[in-house]
Amino acid sequence: MNITHVRMVTVPVSDQDAAKSFYAGDLGFEVVTDQSMGPIRWLQVAPKGADTNVVLADHMPGMTPGSVQGLMLETSDLDADCAQLRRAGVDVDGPQDLPWGRQATFTDPDGNGIVLAER
Repeated sequence: MNITHVRMVTVPVSDQDAAKSFYAGDLGFEVVTDQSMGPIRWLQVAPKGADTNVVLADHMPGMTPGSVQGLMLETSDLDADCAQLRRAGVDVDGPQDLPWGRQATFTDPDGNGIVLAER
């Protein structure tokens, strides 16, 4: 096998504009691609400099908005990021000290579960 990294992760959403506002606004991701491809809008975001992108899709058969749980994001300052998310109105649980490290959890507007963790 010659796999080198995860390129994209698809997160099912019901409203791409609301998801874009959350991921690009509240989380500070960059919009990598936002274009129409026929009847489909391809919306791709990522943390600045990241190799892995998140596709915010409202068109994937069998993928229900809110069904992704445990999407893990890494931060270099968990406390500051939790405070910033709370200021943006995001309901954050944590940070918590756990045997494997510190993390906090929250959901996107559709209920997709996100874990924010320090290395």
